[in-house]
Amino acid sequence: MHPFSYVSAEDALFGAVGIELDHEAGTLAVGGDGVPRTEIRRAAGTPLESHVPIGTRDPERLAMSVDGVAVDLRPAKGFLTRKSYRVDVARKGPGAAATAGYGHRLVPVSLGTSRLLREGTLLGVLTSTGDGRVTAEWEKGAAPVPYDASVGYALAAAFGTGAEPMWKLAWDAVLGTFF
Repeated sequence: MHPFSYVSAEDALFGAVGIELDHEAGTLAVGGDGVPRTEIRRAAGTPLESHVPIGTRDPERLAMSVDGVAVDLRPAKGFLTRKSYRVDVARKGPGAAATAGYGHRLVPVSLGTSRLLREGTLLGVLTSTGDGRVTAEWEKGAAPVPYDASVGYALAAAFGTGAEPMWKLAWDAVLGTFF
């Protein structure tokens, strides 16, 4: 895990997207001329998980904002299925009905990639190796907007993308109980 990185991704739809990740401090910032600024922060004193770029998957220890407006960030715990590594984001406040559910979801689909969904619609596939570098392949006809891109880049950089297949995760869990 790299303690601090700044990288710029060249997005086909949104231009240059800057990604600043500080694993030790637990901060991530995404921004650029074509996307709103998105920030994720880990609470001070949170035990550091080295396998998570932002340092934790505990939703009570994380805060996220998009363009200065707080959003509800809910990473799942991650255990035996790829879906258990999903990360959900919902807008808060006026205009965000409590029953609306989560607007964005990043969920692993292969060893190295995750899908970004908005209200269940596939927007694109993102790849990140956990060092702040993110690539996005937008789905044809999905029409992602700058908000979508900023959220997607932030989630991919903060939590990484992809997960092992279920059989491998289950096997590792079984072996972990015996050794």
